[in-house]
Amino acid sequence: MSQLPIDTVIPDLIAGLSTHPQIIVSAPPGAGKSTRLPLALLEQTTREGKIVLLEPRRLAARNIARFLAHHLNEPIGQTVGLRMRGETKVSANTRLEVVTEGVMTRLLQTDPMLDGVNLILFDEFHERSLHADLALALSLDCQAGLRDDLRLVVMSATLDNQALCQYLPNALTLATEGRSFPIHYQYHPLSRHTPWASAVASASLDFMAQHSGSALLFLPGMSAIRQVHEAIKGRLANDMDLHLLHGSLDISAQQAAIYPAPAGMRKLVLTTNIAETSLTIEGIQLVIDAGLERMIMHQAQTGLDKLVTRQVTRSAAIQRAGRAGRLAHGHCLRLYSEEQFQRLPVAPTAPILREDLTDLALNVIQWGCDVKDLHWLDVPPTKHWQAACLRLTQLGLIDARHGLTTLGQHASHLAASPRTAAMLARVEKADTSTLSTACWLAAWAEKPMTSGASLALIDQLRVAMSYKDYQHRAQSLARSVGIALQPQFDDTLLPLLAANIWPDRVALARGKSGRFMMANGHGVILDSQDPLSRADAIVICDVMAGDQGDSRAYSAIALSLTALQDARPDLFSHRDVVAWDDKRGTLKAENQQCLGELVLACEPLDTLSAEQQTQGLLDAVRQKGIDALNWQSPSQSLLTRARCAQAWGLDIALPSLSDTDLLASLDTWLAPFIHDMSRWQALQQLDLKPVLEAWFGFAVTKQLNAALPTHITVPTGSRYPLRYTPDSAPVLAVKMQEMYGQAQTPMLANGHVAVQVELLSPAGRPLQITQDLAGFWQGSYKEVQKEMKGRYPKHLWPDDPANHAPTRQTKRRFNQS
Repeated sequence: MSQLPIDTVIPDLIAGLSTHPQIIVSAPPGAGKSTRLPLALLEQTTREGKIVLLEPRRLAARNIARFLAHHLNEPIGQTVGLRMRGETKVSANTRLEVVTEGVMTRLLQTDPMLDGVNLILFDEFHERSLHADLALALSLDCQAGLRDDLRLVVMSATLDNQALCQYLPNALTLATEGRSFPIHYQYHPLSRHTPWASAVASASLDFMAQHSGSALLFLPGMSAIRQVHEAIKGRLANDMDLHLLHGSLDISAQQAAIYPAPAGMRKLVLTTNIAETSLTIEGIQLVIDAGLERMIMHQAQTGLDKLVTRQVTRSAAIQRAGRAGRLAHGHCLRLYSEEQFQRLPVAPTAPILREDLTDLALNVIQWGCDVKDLHWLDVPPTKHWQAACLRLTQLGLIDARHGLTTLGQHASHLAASPRTAAMLARVEKADTSTLSTACWLAAWAEKPMTSGASLALIDQLRVAMSYKDYQHRAQSLARSVGIALQPQFDDTLLPLLAANIWPDRVALARGKSGRFMMANGHGVILDSQDPLSRADAIVICDVMAGDQGDSRAYSAIALSLTALQDARPDLFSHRDVVAWDDKRGTLKAENQQCLGELVLACEPLDTLSAEQQTQGLLDAVRQKGIDALNWQSPSQSLLTRARCAQAWGLDIALPSLSDTDLLASLDTWLAPFIHDMSRWQALQQLDLKPVLEAWFGFAVTKQLNAALPTHITVPTGSRYPLRYTPDSAPVLAVKMQEMYGQAQTPMLANGHVAVQVELLSPAGRPLQITQDLAGFWQGSYKEVQKEMKGRYPKHLWPDDPANHAPTRQTKRRFNQS
């Protein structure tokens, strides 16, 4: 067997398993960490128990399992097994299981002890999928609390794993530089005057004509693959086969793209970033990199995903190019400039920081702990976590205390996404026809497939049913709910089933054809030519957030609100709303019947409680802005000085005081002082200085006034006001003669803040502005003295002002005194 780079670290890794609970292995693509290492562990380790190899992608998992089993001259399911969603091939003889990360999470939830497992290999961890981060966090928790004999090996294709090493400080770290041949780089920025797909096709054809070998063309997504495929087919050389490679293809098409080209032929493979590291594609010596990728960004506020096309990171560009140097001297064409390459961000943002956390949140809650209790490489963002928990509450899967409901407990046993699991759990006792329809819908919902020009869910589901992937998924779900899947669905059941999956996406028409408002409060647009655009109420089944304004719907189904209310009365609520009507200048009060943020009906309220009146006035302030309040000089001074204290880093315990923060905390500081008010005019007469003082507290207000006083006493004994702004020093405007005898710049806040002194002429005009009074007296004062003696001869202009007596008087009166 030929040597691979990973062979150099295998002895140390196997030896380290006896002493180190965690091991980090850094090895570039092609080093053999996904293939040679698992085989070596099977052959050489004496530890009892099963090895689990996690793969981030289904395509990679299937191919690695096939490769390992083939090497042992066995079918999959003997020594080497495979577990993926909807496909399990294991036996009593299985010693190594290749699993996808979601399956690993399911194994941990089913058996937290991981009985019979002694080693978990996290492959391609640098991709940082949500399930990889979650599976590692749960595995570490299991290792710390239940299984100190469990071993974890985290493998990454990125050699710079500083963050990972800090995350696992006691781990044994091993690295190999890998094996690659030199790569020659060419840069070819695309012309903006040529359609993008045509420009990519032409540049690729020219590049392949100049070099021998098969080629890999990296494109941002399936849409781009289809466009370039259309632009390039029929133009290839006779010795070049054309293949596509992405996760949606059937197995035979994927294998054709991965296997070597026939003798005497080359191949061009159009692929996404799926081929960066997870797969070995035979015979590649040429790489063409469009420099783009499609990435999902989740919007926590709306619960919608946004698909963005952006430049790849530098690490991804390097990994893509590396595909060309595995077999021999290779060539890489980058369809952008070398300067652009140098400006690329170094590494990508981890998915846990930008994707929907609903599934992760359900798993953490099912694990029985708080998100803060787990050890994360990147802690889930609070905003996204809270949004995920709110969504789980809306689905009925968790309660207000973030514990699993009865429905949530049933849903957690279904190998499905939280949305589809909630729907399946709600109908688990229904008849076979209903459950079959639910399974078909759930299979489509987890991977929506639009078809043709129709937005109708019914039409799209019928097309999806003809594809094997959807058939297998629906059959798997049917087994989980204990039925035999029927080959058809009942389309009359789909609207309510869809509403159970997407209760936040029930939408009402907004007057204009094609425009709707969803229950989550977000607008959505349908193609105005589609019949569904004229419906009164629909469920949005597939939607993507837009760059600005309303989102775009790609699938929907008409819905009867009456039928929904009969089936799910819990989705509907009544609330009293008191809001400020600025046009009428009065409070508007009504009782609203609501579906989420949708107002279905309303009735006016005849009487208002004091609390409702208060909230109405606060709503008026929010509409008008914080400046609409009665900010008189004393209250404005107090607020400005408090903001200065924060801006200058003084140790005074003040609340956040930006305009946005003040509006957000009206209930805290303003509401107690307007409890009996019902009119805007009364609010306008409120003195805000005592309001702020009460909010800050007596001790803090006293500390603030001492540190940043409103006035300062000058050498003559006069008190003058200080002008405060957070972005500059406090200013004292004073006639120069009154500052004689002041040798140093006045200081505030126990010497932390220097006053900016604006020295005025006898006529009150600025002569000098300084924060270095001593330097001014000794320096440029001489020029001022020379000029002022002639202009104001009756006033004092001493030679040593720092040590001269201050005065408010002229020379004659000063001498008389």
